[in-house]
Amino acid sequence: MTQPSTAGANRPAGPPPIDWEAVLARHDRWLRTVVYARVGEPQAVDDVMQEVALAAVRQKSPLEDPGKVAPWLYRLAVTQSLLYRRRQGRRRKLVDRYTRQARPEEHDARQRDPLVWLLAAERREMVGKALDRLAGRDREVLLLKYTEDCSYRDLAERLGTTVTAVQARLHRARERLRQELIALDAHHP
Repeated sequence: MTQPSTAGANRPAGPPPIDWEAVLARHDRWLRTVVYARVGEPQAVDDVMQEVALAAVRQKSPLEDPGKVAPWLYRLAVTQSLLYRRRQGRRRKLVDRYTRQARPEEHDARQRDPLVWLLAAERREMVGKALDRLAGRDREVLLLKYTEDCSYRDLAERLGTTVTAVQARLHRARERLRQELIALDAHHP
């Protein structure tokens, strides 16, 4: 009776497992450069590199040739960078679509453009200064109309006058406010 050979039993069943922690640490610097070049955002590099590491560890078939790890990691880094950019593009589209649907008002903190916000703040400041320069009666009727959102009839009842008189007062007060704004703008650097 012949005994089965045991010479093949000691041979490994495939290539030795790759120490991914050591491989990723060795290639980390240049892979980060590749990822940064692809995504263009320094804060995104860590996220993409984490995805590269996960994909390397999760690989379905082991690499046969350890000498091909670097090009394989390069392709993996490029792929993960592209996937990141796609996700960011979808997120931007979603945010843009939402902002178009929920248009922020001038005084709304959700305003996206800081320049618009700054100009609106400057405009409010100028109007406040111009209102302070008006006579109390003009300031009063303008504030009641535009901050309390009173109708002409409400104003007439509250001020004890007619709707026509309120319309005339508002017209004169707006004209004086316009003149004050022009004067302030002429002196504004």
